This record gives sequence, C-alpha cells and structure tokens, in this order.
Amino acid sequence: MVSERGKMAAGEWYCCLDPELDALRDLARAACHAHNTMPPAERGAMAPALRALFLEVSETAFLEAPFHCSYGMNLHLGDAVYMNAGCTILDSAPVKIGARSMFGPGVHIYCADHHRDPALRSQGMEIARPVTIGKDVWIGGGAIILGGVTIGDGAIVGAGSVVTRDVPAGATVVGNPARPVKPRD
Repeated sequence: MVSERGKMAAGEWYCCLDPELDALRDLARAACHAHNTMPPAERGAMAPALRALFLEVSETAFLEAPFHCSYGMNLHLGDAVYMNAGCTILDSAPVKIGARSMFGPGVHIYCADHHRDPALRSQGMEIARPVTIGKDVWIGGGAIILGGVTIGDGAIVGAGSVVTRDVPAGATVVGNPARPVKPRD
C-alpha cells in the first residue's frame, strides 16, 4: 500500500491529514522557528535545522526572517537566491528556484491544491503541483505563485500579482491573474 507521503511525491491525490505528514510539518515548523528567532548578528547564516531540511540549498542563499515552509524537503535554492521577510512556501511538491532570483517581502508559493468536492476536501484530500522559477527572476512583494507554474529565466512578476500560468523567459507579468505587460524602464 502506498503511503500518503508516497502519493504526495507521485503527484497523486493524497490525504494531508496523515500522521507521517504531520510529523514532517512539525519538523519544518521547528526549523522555521529556529531560523526566525536567530539573533540578528547571525542572520547571514541560515539556521542549521532549516538548511538540513532543504533538498538542495546553496551556501549563498539568504532568507530573511520570518520565513515559513510546510516541509522544506522539496526545496531547491540556487546560488545567491534572496527572499525578503515574510515569504511562505507550501512545498508539498518540488519547488526549484534558480540562481540569483529575488523575492520581495511576503511572496507566497502554494503547491497544494485542495479537492473541488467539498466532502473530499473536508477529508483533507489535496494534490501537489511543482513550481519552477528560473535564474535571475524578480518576484515583487506580495505576489502569489500557484502550483504547476514555471517562471522562465529573467522574468519579472509585479508586486501583488497572482501567477496562475507559466511565465516565459524575460517576460514581465502583473495583475490578478498575472498577464504580460511591457516592462518599465
């Protein structure tokens, strides 16, 4: 029998109300707490408990506090990735963030998508969709990236945008839902 964690990893419908997944989220909460309560003089270094959770993280990645992730085990952070304060990543699927990408304050990434049937939703049924963010991407403060989205290298996502579809390399998108616009100088 496949575990709920196994179903989640395979991109199938799974029940998030599961003891194994609860334990993994508890580890992530503790690691985020350790990171978020580090003394300011140590902020250049990510809390070891948080770094240990991530699947792959560059030594030069920098996450301002507070930061939250649901599992951590699905996060890949490239060289010099920067996340400003208040970023949240619900990483029930892989989240890959390319080198030198920058997030404004309060950027959220949501991989989990809950079931449309209210009876199944109340039972904790959800599906996880990956997010891939290329190199040299700038995501403005308060933007939300939904599961299943790929953002190409060098793209810009305007502050407060909700990204529901892929963003081509070099494109600038704004709004809810995010739509392409000509970049400003």
